[in-house]
Amino acid sequence: MGIVAVTDHVFADLERERAILSAAGHELRFTANARTPDEVRAAVADAEAVLNCYAPIGADVIATMQRCRIIARYGIGLDTIDIPAATERGILVTNVPDYCIDEVSDHALALIMSLARAVPQLDRSVRAGRWDAMVARPLHRLRGRTLGLVGFGRIARRLAEKTAPIGFEILATDPYVPDEAIRAAGARPTNLDELLGASDVVSIHVPLTEESRHLIGARQLERMRPGAFLVNTSRGPLVDLDALRAALEAGRLGGAALDVLEREPPEPGDPLLSREDVVVTPHAAFYSEESMAEQQRKAAEQVVVALEGGTPPYAVNAEALAAGSG
Repeated sequence: MGIVAVTDHVFADLERERAILSAAGHELRFTANARTPDEVRAAVADAEAVLNCYAPIGADVIATMQRCRIIARYGIGLDTIDIPAATERGILVTNVPDYCIDEVSDHALALIMSLARAVPQLDRSVRAGRWDAMVARPLHRLRGRTLGLVGFGRIARRLAEKTAPIGFEILATDPYVPDEAIRAAGARPTNLDELLGASDVVSIHVPLTEESRHLIGARQLERMRPGAFLVNTSRGPLVDLDALRAALEAGRLGGAALDVLEREPPEPGDPLLSREDVVVTPHAAFYSEESMAEQQRKAAEQVVVALEGGTPPYAVNAEALAAGSG
């Protein structure tokens, strides 16, 4: 029987995981959400497998994980885990890359539409006692506008499917996706600079790495079309928020919609929160009752496969581990 430690989670309970792991002869262990390295280190002590949500599992923590065989992340992004350190220690790392494709693409679409039709601004105006359709002018017809997708993975492709019928022309940039695949999905491949200059809406869908941190900074914001919207449902640090605040203050952008921020939650006095042209949601794009159940189930299933000696289908470092053992 193996001990499976949960560092932290956002679920109502862990009964799905407990049932899956118990049926395979494993024990689930969770006490409280760990936040600091010391708390994470204590949570994973002696565990043969780890389920992880937001708690950071850095190299210093991994160095103490003497028995661990797998770290399974509940979500898509892997920026909470030091993958090279885990690989060096022979630990499999998995995620759940396909659990919330509809939810995040739906949320991105909702944010785009909220900005484009000034829904929050108009709602606040009515609640304040004003009945004036022109309070949010100028608004523009969406058909014929250009949507630029930065990153073209599962979520961006689904968003392209949903926005094309509205009438958007779709551009996409992704160094890891061949141009032919982008064209086949109904988008026109291009580079980041061209996309920024040609798009009325820029929506970000890339993972957070050291290379992608502040992918959208002052220079990129200056390249964006005047009045364009920026939407981020991926990871907060992909956007330099200081540069975004400056661009909005200067009136270069039409607005921004952010489900993720560099600092979560934001400071209460953050100027972004008082702007009429900014929509902020609390890192909620992934959420539906169905997606939560799916990620719990799939993360636990990855653990069972690994503890039985197999290679989980969502292992992100299996090839590197095989190469190292060879």
